[in-house]
Amino acid sequence: MEILVYGAGALGSLVGGLLARTHDVTLVGRDPHMRRIREDGLRIDGAVDARVRPRALTDGTHRAADLAFVTTKAYDTDAAARALATGEYDAVCSLQNGLTEERLVAALDATVLAGTASYGARIAEPGRVTCTGVGEIVVGALSGGPDPFADRVGTAFDATGIEATIAADMPRRRYEKLAVNAGINGPSALARLANGATLDGPAAAVARATARETARVARADGVDLADEAAVDALERVATDTAANRSSMHQDVVADRRTEVDAIYGAVTERAARHGVAAPTCRTLSALLRAWERGRGLRGET
Repeated sequence: MEILVYGAGALGSLVGGLLARTHDVTLVGRDPHMRRIREDGLRIDGAVDARVRPRALTDGTHRAADLAFVTTKAYDTDAAARALATGEYDAVCSLQNGLTEERLVAALDATVLAGTASYGARIAEPGRVTCTGVGEIVVGALSGGPDPFADRVGTAFDATGIEATIAADMPRRRYEKLAVNAGINGPSALARLANGATLDGPAAAVARATARETARVARADGVDLADEAAVDALERVATDTAANRSSMHQDVVADRRTEVDAIYGAVTERAARHGVAAPTCRTLSALLRAWERGRGLRGET
C-alpha cells in the first residue's frame, strides 16, 4: 500500500517508519528531521527496533497515495487539510488528539477515517525516534459501523506486525480517547507529572473528574460512554504509559503551544451546546490558556 504520513513528528515517524518495513511510505515533516532521514534513513529504537528508508519531504502538497495519516498537532489540522486537498487519496485517517476529523471531512473529498494510537514516541535526535511504549492502533468509520477501507488499513498494519483493531464503534472510542487526553494532559502538564502520577495524590481527583465530564458530554452528544468506562480507560492508559510524559507536558516544558483548544475546548464547547456542566475541564482550559498567553503563545482568547 502507498501511505503518506502528514505531520511526521514523533508519533508520525514511528507509525510511518514501522509501516515502511513493508509498505511504500512517504513522511512529510520538518527539517532537520526530514533532511536526516533523506540522508541516512530513519532509525527506530527503544521498545521497537528498526531501520528504514521512507521518502522524507517537507512539502505535502500535490501528493498521491492510497492512504494518508494525519499526525500533526491538532491546531495544525486546517493546514494539513489544505495541503492534502491538493493531492489524491482514497482515504485519510486522523491519529491526532482531540476531535479533528470533522475539519478534515469539511476540506477533503476522500473518505475520512477515525483513529487512535496509544504508542509512546519521542524524537531522540533528527533521524531517530524512540518508541517509549508499544500500544495499539484503532481505525474505523467516523460514524461507526463497518468500512471496507478500514479493513484494508487493518490488513496493511497486520502485514507489518503492528497490532491494529478495526472498530465499528469509533464514535464511542473517539470520546473515550478524548476522556483519556483530558484526564492526563492538563494535570500532567500543569503539575509536571509523569502520566502514572496523575492517578495518585491531589491530581487523581482532577484527572478522574475530567474523564467523567467528558463522558457526560459524550452522552449528551448521543454517544453511549458511561462515566465508569471513561475513568477505566484513563486509568488503563495512565498505568500502561506510567513513566511517559504526556504531549502537553512536553509542550509546556519546551514553552510550546499546547493542544488545549482541541482537548478541553472540544469538551467545553460541546458541554455549553448541550447544557452540560464541565467545571473541571473549564478550569484546566482557563489555566492552560492563561499560561500560553503569558508565554506569548496565544492572543486574548
